Amino acid sequence: MDLESFARLFTPEGRQALGEAVELVGAGADPVVAATSLRKRHDAELVGAALTQADLRRRARVKFAADADVMYFTPHGLEQATRAEVAEHRARRLVERWGAASVGDACCGVGGDLIALARAGCVVDAVDVDPVTVAVARANVAALGLRASVRVADAASLEPGAYGVLFADPARRSGNRRTFDPRAYSPSWPVLMEMVGRARGACLKVAPGIPYEFIPDGAEAEWVSFRGEVKEASLWVGASEAQRRATLLPGGGTLVAKGVQAEVGAVGRYLYEPDGAAVRAHLVGEVAELVGGRLIDPQIAYLTSEVAVASPWVAGYEVEEVMPFSLKRLRAALRERRVGVATIKKRGSAVDVERLRKDLRLSGENTIVVILTRIGERPIAVLATEMAL
Repeated sequence: MDLESFARLFTPEGRQALGEAVELVGAGADPVVAATSLRKRHDAELVGAALTQADLRRRARVKFAADADVMYFTPHGLEQATRAEVAEHRARRLVERWGAASVGDACCGVGGDLIALARAGCVVDAVDVDPVTVAVARANVAALGLRASVRVADAASLEPGAYGVLFADPARRSGNRRTFDPRAYSPSWPVLMEMVGRARGACLKVAPGIPYEFIPDGAEAEWVSFRGEVKEASLWVGASEAQRRATLLPGGGTLVAKGVQAEVGAVGRYLYEPDGAAVRAHLVGEVAELVGGRLIDPQIAYLTSEVAVASPWVAGYEVEEVMPFSLKRLRAALRERRVGVATIKKRGSAVDVERLRKDLRLSGENTIVVILTRIGERPIAVLATEMAL
């Protein structure tokens, strides 16, 4: 999509074409049928732009709920955009730290964080290097009735000290692939750190797998999980203590590092899988304290205990059997239990799960959870059922 084709969506004919496309996509029309229908009234270029936007709005509801129905997107912008609940959480924390500050948004994308910051009362000056992305972000600000400045500029052109807070969500792609190396971010990590050094306060959105050596001295690193899936990490610099934090959304529960060291012991009646945000934040000891559990191996994030405990920080399983891992033995155990559906989970195991699933040749009416892990150098398989707490 270029600027010209995007701008056409705001003409009277473009609005009509988009409205018709949204209706067709919402009704589940076949793409070819939808395009053929629209081309009876509109040219092919406008039809392509309208159908693309309608489909992006449909997909965006997962991240933006009802707002998606009036917003605009690019495919890449939607993929990288922060989901609304996470952006709202970050905006609340920013306002708690610095008040409804002026914010320099150095890489605004289609505006996911920009929207949350503006709604939280911040005065936002946002930039992005791509003109189409800026046009989309401006359209979203207008569609949602918000006020913010959005302009085409390189992130490095911002003067961080001119704002109460610098916010940056750097692009994390190299070519067509997602990158997990901060040195491959855009803006690059050295540029970001130089800008942070000149800011009064800063918040950086980064990939959850960021190596710890990249976390700035004195920063708070917060990992955020939404409904059990780790979404991202935020680095908070200024007006906060250096610490590690994990947060669960939508509930908002949070854990802060206290230096708890979990004991290690044999697998008990119950096995617990800590939430990924706590694992990323190295807070497995703190989770073990919450559930009264112990590690089954000092290097593997599985906890165990003799007591069933309900906690939002863990998924719990009741252990049926623990066995040394071997395909033959596992297959026999599942056949004996007449297992037709197995949920296979692993940590610290080199087993190819999809190949194992085929090799097990499951058949039966029962279900089970198979947990593949190791104790020391010894691979094991744990057969379990999900706890109903």
